[in-house]
Amino acid sequence: MLYLRNGYMIDPLSKEEGYRDILIDTRIGRIVRIALCGEQAACAASCKEIDLNGQIVAPGLVDVHVHFRDPGFTHKEDIHTGAAAAAKGGFTSVVLMANTKPPVDNKETLSYVLDKGRETGIRVYTCANVTKGLQGKELTDMEALSEQGAAGFTDDGVALMDETLLRTALRRAAKCKKPVSLHEENPAFIKNNGVNAKKAAAFYGIGGSPREAEISLVERDLRIAAEEGADLCVQHISTKEAVELVRQAKKESGHVFAEATPHHFTLTEEAVIEHGTLAKMNPPLREEADRMAIIEGLRDGTIGMIATDHAPHSAEEKAKPITEAPSGIIGLETALSLGIRELVDKGYLSMMELIEKMSLAPAKLYHLDAGYLKEGGPADLVVFDPKKEWVVKDFVSKAANSPFVGERMPGVVSYTICGGKAAHGDIEKFS
Repeated sequence: MLYLRNGYMIDPLSKEEGYRDILIDTRIGRIVRIALCGEQAACAASCKEIDLNGQIVAPGLVDVHVHFRDPGFTHKEDIHTGAAAAAKGGFTSVVLMANTKPPVDNKETLSYVLDKGRETGIRVYTCANVTKGLQGKELTDMEALSEQGAAGFTDDGVALMDETLLRTALRRAAKCKKPVSLHEENPAFIKNNGVNAKKAAAFYGIGGSPREAEISLVERDLRIAAEEGADLCVQHISTKEAVELVRQAKKESGHVFAEATPHHFTLTEEAVIEHGTLAKMNPPLREEADRMAIIEGLRDGTIGMIATDHAPHSAEEKAKPITEAPSGIIGLETALSLGIRELVDKGYLSMMELIEKMSLAPAKLYHLDAGYLKEGGPADLVVFDPKKEWVVKDFVSKAANSPFVGERMPGVVSYTICGGKAAHGDIEKFS
């Protein structure tokens, strides 16, 4: 048994918060009792007891957009190192993207990923591809992949341009009761990916990626999703126009969802000028008006989820020229801190709202048993001090491609507990 005393519990499902004691049965990985501080009977001699001293205890975070690069690109990251980075950041559940090599367009690769995920200390899920080989030409066997455990479907990294194919995919995914998550960048508009086609592109003397690349596909795909009645998620939204399109679509349909990354609600294209390839990502960082529109979308519920798009690359790859280096940054170890600093401390979201967008909301979309604290529920928790500061360095991830290196941030994760066992933090020292 594990007895967590004197924690400030935040539960987005019940909307309950306050000082609580939590008793966990580590043998079955479930929460046995949640009580007001002092009401729980003393622990047995064999029980580990931890005084949290008022730290926040919340559901383990859920990230439904990560890249662990396994199979095929394990020099960047693998499932074990990615899971360790997730645990350090407070995440107990992650959903992997499927643009691996081979891609997750077949049952063998899906089984490999899920089996390897079970070897880690957290819950590792994965999407399968919408199309075979991410080629956008032929749909995968979505029904078979769903039955085998695919959490959803995506060709993340590649836009799905065939409207008829997308419509069919949405119908089939709906029958499987699984979401389709879309990378919304029309390549016909893009001259150089990863850099906003305005000030940053001008600085580097390149064409860049204009906002129209995102807007055009979001507009099309929201219309199709509404017509088909299928759950569609707009991934890593980056423009104010796309935020407004989602806002209007949500008024008409309960099948529209959107995610925002910490880097898109924190940074603008100025960061690409300052940090170069370490701030290059798809879709690119845009302007201050876009950043603030994303924050407003998070505030008013238009954007229901925060997802990191954790995208590790090697130092050698990121050292290439701006037009040659791959897009993407890591984010699992900094996401909670950025949420606290940029959204909670600045008054845009309450801590309850932040935790909901980083746990319960993404869990609901992907039908995961996660994102809440309840007697009898899974013992997946994160314990953190929102005021304690740390300096961004020494990543657990294999990669270090982050524009936040060296920054001081609030929010230190003391423990990540998944299934009643410590995935991060030393609970063995407690009697």
